[in-house]
Amino acid sequence: MNFFKLQKKIFYNLIIFFFLIPEPVNSLEIGGIAKVIDGDTIIIDKKKIRLFGIDAPELSQYCKKPWIQFNFITLYKKYNCGLVAKEKLKKIISKNKIKCEGEKYDRYKRLIAICYKKKLDLNNWMVKNGLAVNYTKYSKKYISSEIQAKREKLGLWKGQFDKPWEWRKKNK
Repeated sequence: MNFFKLQKKIFYNLIIFFFLIPEPVNSLEIGGIAKVIDGDTIIIDKKKIRLFGIDAPELSQYCKKPWIQFNFITLYKKYNCGLVAKEKLKKIISKNKIKCEGEKYDRYKRLIAICYKKKLDLNNWMVKNGLAVNYTKYSKKYISSEIQAKREKLGLWKGQFDKPWEWRKKNK
């Protein structure tokens, strides 16, 4: 191979290399003791964080769970599922240090992030336990956890509920 062909090949490979390298992502990390606002929002060091890919019931949202069952008839009882989601998140976090990793902010200036208690993905934990649903409008990351919670009838999936985005639309 002559020198000019080699230079040309190197030049084309460099061009391809530079176009295939993804742009660097400005990953943001926030860590510390978290204050739980609701089932999908926390605050660490005065910074609001929205849990990525999930949607938990609103604090004023009520759902229904089985109360009494007779053969084929089930009577349901209303309960504040938004408050339950908040309290369960609060309990799992307790006073542990939480680390959140995100890349962008939403229109309310909250960091959209995946948050961890040690190695436990809290976003996934909420969905897996039926305390929140996968927010399919923004991500499909937690769909398998939602399917599992639904199959096992955990949390929200024990009874009847409106998906949080549907509830918000009806109750604006």
